[in-house]
Amino acid sequence: MAPPPPPRSAFRRPLWCVFFLLLAAPCISAGGFVGVNYGRVANNLPPPAKVVALLRSYGVTEVKLYDADPAVLSALSKSGIGVVVALPNELLPPPRPTNVAAWLPATQIRAIAVGNEVFASPAAKSLTPALVPAMRNLHAALVRLRIDSTVKVSSPIALTALQTSYPSSAGAFRPDLAESVMRPMLDLLSETGSFLMVNAYPFFAYAGNSDVISLDYALFRPNAGVVDAHSGLRYYNLLDAQLDAVFAAAKALGHSGVRVVVSETGWPSKGDAGENGASAENAAAYNGNLARRVLTGNAGTPARPNAELGVYLFALFNENQKPGPTSERNYGLFYPNEGKVYDVQFQLHGVTVRRDQKGRSSGGSSGGGGGGGDRSHDQGSVSASSAGAAAGASWCVADAKVGAERLQQALDYACGEGGADCAAYSRGRPATARTPWRRTRRSPSTATTRSAAAAPGPATSRAPPWSSASPRVSSSAMTIFFLRLLFLSVRSNA
Repeated sequence: MAPPPPPRSAFRRPLWCVFFLLLAAPCISAGGFVGVNYGRVANNLPPPAKVVALLRSYGVTEVKLYDADPAVLSALSKSGIGVVVALPNELLPPPRPTNVAAWLPATQIRAIAVGNEVFASPAAKSLTPALVPAMRNLHAALVRLRIDSTVKVSSPIALTALQTSYPSSAGAFRPDLAESVMRPMLDLLSETGSFLMVNAYPFFAYAGNSDVISLDYALFRPNAGVVDAHSGLRYYNLLDAQLDAVFAAAKALGHSGVRVVVSETGWPSKGDAGENGASAENAAAYNGNLARRVLTGNAGTPARPNAELGVYLFALFNENQKPGPTSERNYGLFYPNEGKVYDVQFQLHGVTVRRDQKGRSSGGSSGGGGGGGDRSHDQGSVSASSAGAAAGASWCVADAKVGAERLQQALDYACGEGGADCAAYSRGRPATARTPWRRTRRSPSTATTRSAAAAPGPATSRAPPWSSASPRVSSSAMTIFFLRLLFLSVRSNA
């Protein structure tokens, strides 16, 4: 079955962005964001102040933490970088809070992640019942502080929360979680205008099933696609398939409109002998293709074509103290000495796309994580590169879902009876902002990932959907450890 036609909204872009339903030249970001996970399970990382300087130098505008370390939050103060802080699993049930507003507005806290992959943790049996009550208590505290409109509450889930994920349209949560945890969690997220955080790693699905899953399908590269026999939708990447399984599971619980943030995704640059696909080249392809897809506004999935996707790549650094296989210590975009693991671009400037030293299109990143979950069922890695239109060549990129035959037919029409002057856009010639082509939404994919935007200078960007445009509450100087400020009921001057 042929893939469904793109939504009408896909054509509401400037005509010069992309050509005739088929080309997706990188243009101005129309929605969504690419951030990075900053984990610290290592003994050789730069101090927080240097890390923030590194983030800003590459134009990273959103970062997700695995705790709420005061030194890190202080370093992020006045940086212009949006922050997701976290309550580690070991602190559930949470301690009593006092005043989360103490860090605002200097440190731009977007959201609070309560736990991380709680259902997959060793203490899942005891922690799972406490999760949604902790989230509700935290939200109540934020309401009392009058900052609930700008600071949201969520909890990252792993794909192991799904009982069924294939085909995507049959996605369903595990019976032990569906009614007792996921329904009340989704109710809360809907009531508070928050997002469901999902950790998704196409790498693990590919590494364990490389005999049946195409590497191109996992890396957002051109491929024939996979048709969902129930819905008739065609998938051209694994991340889209994974996300649509989550959407289907939420819909089965009465939440068809749930919004999702990919809280972790990535691809390792190195792995053990049995970790198929772990390489710097594949990591650059996965993270780079995902980042471009998000930044160009083409992140919708087949089931949710108009969705704007926010992703946090895993991880910022290679973390030498993470347990597990070699891949666990090689998801980073950067080495601890701040050198790039491989060349990648984090921001789009006009229609510019960065190539690495070998001429490959690259991008990507990953998150890292003090407190991150077991990557063996959900995680990835990347590295960064200096951005800027002058840094690399420019070209137009064909949508992966199109195929050579349809692409040639469209080019023949546009450059023939369509009347377009295509002389300037032949092989090797740069694309420009005046390219008379229309842009269409790219086909969805089935892998989840995060990435960061990179450009020199202060980090400024469109705020992610965590928060409204209303000003944050001002406060006095930094106070005690942040986690003590967050949880349980708020008590006046307590």
